[in-house]
Amino acid sequence: MPELPEVEVVRRGLERWISGRAIASAEVRHPRAVRRHAPGPADFAARLEGRRFGTARRRGKYLWLPLGPVPAEDPGNPGDPATGVSLLAHLGMSGQMLVKPAWSADERHLRVRFAFADELGTELRFVDQRTFGGLSLHPWVPGDPHGLPDAIAHIARDPLDPAFDEVAFHAALRRRRTTVKRALLDQSLISGVGNIYADEALWRARLHYDRPTAGLTRHRSTELLGHVRDVMHAALDAGGTSFDSLYVNVNGESGYFDRSLDAYGREDRPCRRCSTPMRRRPWMNRSSYYCPRCQRPPRTTG
Repeated sequence: MPELPEVEVVRRGLERWISGRAIASAEVRHPRAVRRHAPGPADFAARLEGRRFGTARRRGKYLWLPLGPVPAEDPGNPGDPATGVSLLAHLGMSGQMLVKPAWSADERHLRVRFAFADELGTELRFVDQRTFGGLSLHPWVPGDPHGLPDAIAHIARDPLDPAFDEVAFHAALRRRRTTVKRALLDQSLISGVGNIYADEALWRARLHYDRPTAGLTRHRSTELLGHVRDVMHAALDAGGTSFDSLYVNVNGESGYFDRSLDAYGREDRPCRRCSTPMRRRPWMNRSSYYCPRCQRPPRTTG
């Protein structure tokens, strides 16, 4: 599933190519793609027609585009913060937001198409092979200047957000009876971190995934956050991580951070620090990759 760097790469593409454009029509090709929009596909399409996309935003692994009023009298007005509506997108396992020439052939798994009321000649397509992702319309959190959809108001800020509260994060780690990797994947504590980047940050921090959070000092949790941010920035610079053709940016290009991974997917290969063979262990229906020498397990877990 795309994590913060992959979703941020897509957001940047949407900001460049889609933000500010007026929607001529929306066509739902598969109802499952808008299943989270309770009134249904017809209402989804009707409510988008004539609106204008505002600046693309992101929280964790979710994207959203605030929608201007109908008619859009002021092209720069994203709507009234008290009554605004945003288009929320979650990519799931295989969702893609593609900006394509309007004349190009439809993708096999095209689910939703947005045509624009301009002469740029491109359209926005939501393509999703496995249909785990989806689009939906939601009211804004009252007073939020960026059009945050109320459906994701409970999700914590991500570590790249300037407003991320490190003090509160550390206090939450000390309070909770959990382990460090579970905490990194807890979207109510910190958003956007998934299995790949958790393993990468933990390897850099020399922490075992089952290390209890209650014993982490403020210094260690701050150090871990630093490694999380570093690996996120490195992945962003590389366009994200693509293990197959399912994750691409809005131009259809794959990221290449998989070439720089230090932990994830490197079972039996030498640790880049100490040359000890890396290990993989089943973990919460996933896998955890770690170095048994650099990331020694806590005594309670053997």
